[in-house]
Amino acid sequence: MPPPRPHPELGSVAVEFALVAVVFVTALLAIVGFGHWLHTLEAVADATRAGARVAVVCDPGAATVRQAIQIRVPQLSLSTAQIVVDYLPSGCSRSNCQSVRVSLSGAAYNPWFLAPGAIPVPAFTTSLPRESLQSVNDEGEANPVCN
Repeated sequence: MPPPRPHPELGSVAVEFALVAVVFVTALLAIVGFGHWLHTLEAVADATRAGARVAVVCDPGAATVRQAIQIRVPQLSLSTAQIVVDYLPSGCSRSNCQSVRVSLSGAAYNPWFLAPGAIPVPAFTTSLPRESLQSVNDEGEANPVCN
């Protein structure tokens, strides 16, 4: 029986696995991070739509509009200055407003992986035709959306 020969490639499989695993895990985390970024953008779009839906049925200037947006994207820590609610035409009253436009701008997304610093969120705007613009109807019943 011949003597055992040394195996010069004994640790090569472990080294190759380590190199491939680092690349694979990094790519996997980058994909998940990008997915979270896309989820945040969809949440911002949904938040402006929800804010516009609240704005068309509540009193002009109601704080409920901004709250409806802030609740839907808590990860952005939005200030009230970043949320703009316009009743159109400009300067209209409850009786002659034609539409409501809700915009969100100046927000920043703080990624949790592979990106230093904050990434600016693009501005989102949603417009809807006016509806009641009343938190309390003529019969004195409160609109539950506006509370």
